Amino acid sequence: MIGRRKVITGGIALAALVGAGAVYLRDTPGTATYFAPDGVALRGADVVAYFTDGAAVIGMPEYAHRWSGVTWHFATAENRDAFAADPIAYAPQYGGYCAWAVAAKKEIFSTRPENWSVRDGKLYLNFNDQVQQTWEEDPEGYIATGDAVWPEVRAKLS
Repeated sequence: MIGRRKVITGGIALAALVGAGAVYLRDTPGTATYFAPDGVALRGADVVAYFTDGAAVIGMPEYAHRWSGVTWHFATAENRDAFAADPIAYAPQYGGYCAWAVAAKKEIFSTRPENWSVRDGKLYLNFNDQVQQTWEEDPEGYIATGDAVWPEVRAKLS
């Protein structure tokens, strides 16, 4: 027979774990602006490479730069230095969260480096291949809506 004290203690421990998980999913304080699992922006994708190479390239920790509360990885020292000189030019829109989800659902979804698009000199990332296909059907419409709702969605992160 399980005693009342064990049930209460177990419930408190479970609540603490669930609460800790919720905080992690929403990012830790100071990193909520950018999608940064484990404190590394965009799962380590080199954001400069989207513009220079036209491809998703995973960066390396030895070419890291800290900006906006998170660590950004780059494939080369040149890419790191370009980002450090003008991070706003390369940082993804909507904090690197799924652009479609921001626009269509007013929600934040994680992203995968290989689901991306550069439009008018700005980087947009998406959740998966299917979402990327949907995004590509009307990128201008999703961008207009996303730009309008991003301040509201971003407020949910803090």
